[in-house]
Amino acid sequence: MSIHSITEPSTSRMATIRDGDRNWQIHYNDCPASPGAETVVMLHGSGPGATGWANFHRNIEPLASAGYRVILMDCLGWGKSDSIVNTGSRSELNARTLKSLMDTLQIEKAHVIGNSMGAHSAVAFALDYPNRANKLVLMGGGTGGTSSFVPMPTEGIKLIGALYREPSIDNLKRMMNVFVYDASSITEELYRARLENMLQRRDHLENFVKSTQANARQFPDLGHRLHEVKNQSLVIWGRDDRFVPLDVGLRLVAGLHDAELHVFSRCGHWAQWEQADKFNRMVIDYLTH
Repeated sequence: MSIHSITEPSTSRMATIRDGDRNWQIHYNDCPASPGAETVVMLHGSGPGATGWANFHRNIEPLASAGYRVILMDCLGWGKSDSIVNTGSRSELNARTLKSLMDTLQIEKAHVIGNSMGAHSAVAFALDYPNRANKLVLMGGGTGGTSSFVPMPTEGIKLIGALYREPSIDNLKRMMNVFVYDASSITEELYRARLENMLQRRDHLENFVKSTQANARQFPDLGHRLHEVKNQSLVIWGRDDRFVPLDVGLRLVAGLHDAELHVFSRCGHWAQWEQADKFNRMVIDYLTH
């Protein structure tokens, strides 16, 4: 597959994994590379309608062009993967799912890039399967807990909850206006596509609400265990993040064994999309050297 032929349909795959007492269908996108290439796994956030492709479509081709095999996993409860009511730690669930997918694809080790929920899941993966994770890139997440300066839950998290309960174009626009620094860059086409993704899988929306009702702490605070993560970690944050405030990122860097931080100004919760060109150059350099 050439770089220019990378599309969502051409890379779309399904895998069966085992977790608990049943099998689950997991959707992923696989952008293959030459034999022996390192693998980069990208884990999406928890917003309604999110998928690996939707969250990272501005980053896939640059990473593939740099020679990496790029895997985008739709977590259970998102995209084309099976739906689930989760009563425990979703971070650990996603970590187990990723480990099972890597086993199925015979991938021994991978760099892991995670945004928001995906960053929480990347840290959980590095804690639970330290020999399977290479470098980490964490944006807008990585550990739970509260901000020292911003009332919790933040305005952004409240708007996500409203969108899950009432998926409408108006609620989507309200959320996205807080999600990114400058919402004028979001087209009506993107809004409509995201809403369509949500409405196609109402079971995902309903089960996420049921999950939070059963366990409000889907992403537990791992601050006390961050020192156990020995992986090199690049933490990237938006200065203007109104979902997960910047001081949470500072706490993440302070706790991790080997981490560095980059902060984008005029950037919200979606650094890999809002600052795509700079993000891509930075991440490729970090993974390569």
